[in-house]
Amino acid sequence: MLILELAGVLAGPQVGQFFAELGATVVKVEPPAGDVTRTWKTAAEAPDTDVSAYFSCANWGKESVVLDLTTPAGLAAVHRLAARADIVLASYKPGDAEKLGVDYAALRQLNPELIYGHLTGYGPAAKRAGYDAVLQAETGFMHLNGLPGQAPQKMPVALIDLLAAHQLKEGLLTALYRRACSGQGALVQVSLLDSALASLANQAATWLVTGRDPQPLGSGHPSIVPYGTVYRAADGIQLILAVGADRQFRQLCEALGRAAWAAEARFATNEARVAHRAALEALLHGRIGELPGAELLAELERRAVPAGAVRTVGEALSHESAQAMLLPPAAGFAHPGLRTVAFRSPQWPVAAALPAPPRLGPLPVE
Repeated sequence: MLILELAGVLAGPQVGQFFAELGATVVKVEPPAGDVTRTWKTAAEAPDTDVSAYFSCANWGKESVVLDLTTPAGLAAVHRLAARADIVLASYKPGDAEKLGVDYAALRQLNPELIYGHLTGYGPAAKRAGYDAVLQAETGFMHLNGLPGQAPQKMPVALIDLLAAHQLKEGLLTALYRRACSGQGALVQVSLLDSALASLANQAATWLVTGRDPQPLGSGHPSIVPYGTVYRAADGIQLILAVGADRQFRQLCEALGRAAWAAEARFATNEARVAHRAALEALLHGRIGELPGAELLAELERRAVPAGAVRTVGEALSHESAQAMLLPPAAGFAHPGLRTVAFRSPQWPVAAALPAPPRLGPLPVE
């Protein structure tokens, strides 16, 4: 399978790497200056490389070709690639692909079975460019992601881009199945806006059902207690609980040596615990602060009470449970990578290793 990637930044390239991990050939078409994320470097990165950490998060397993689509030669080269591609990934503002001659209508004339995935910020009729941080603000995520009375907070990853990437994967896989049945290509359109709104889930349903706007609770949960709040144990370990059932709460109280709490009317049911959130949280903060975190987590696991330590990114990726998600270092790139494919099946293999994120450079074109 040949994937032609005309998309840049994160959402489209994430989809490209997804297919590369599943064995597809992915040709990434870049402008002469390269994908802009090649220049998005932290202060700790080497200044003389065109493979930034950000670029590497979404571009393993690809070939890079530099083409100027505003020139006849560049456009002709892309048309040759599109004529034999299975999927084209694009992330142009509405109208820009048409100006360049790489829109779905133009490319399907060359390849009727082509599947064309188009990412936009606000849909095919809105020319406004989409930026993850702005979409986080406009769709309610920043409002919810903060502490009561404090400033809204952006997510620490480009969450809306990643949600849109997942929507596009689903659409493209559906289109591939449809093509296998009918032989017909398809246009699959995904916007950051729709992807974000679709992912508001229970927070959206709260407003739709009650008419009340969900409010920020820090890491707490609006309808489950205790769930998500961070506690600090006596040894400094920070941990969270995810107690979604009354049985689990009874086990938590026994593990804390406070079985009587579960019998109190104000804490006996989840509905009661939500109503008496502040009182219960104060008790939990106080008691957990008296206990060693590692021992408490082990006891909670033994009792099947959902809980976990708060880890740094480095701690999470260094943990034994994360090793299967890492791509091994490859020639020209001494660092491991992170997989985008998180499912497994005995019916087909996922690449054990991939070529490194490509340096910016031309690919010979027929």
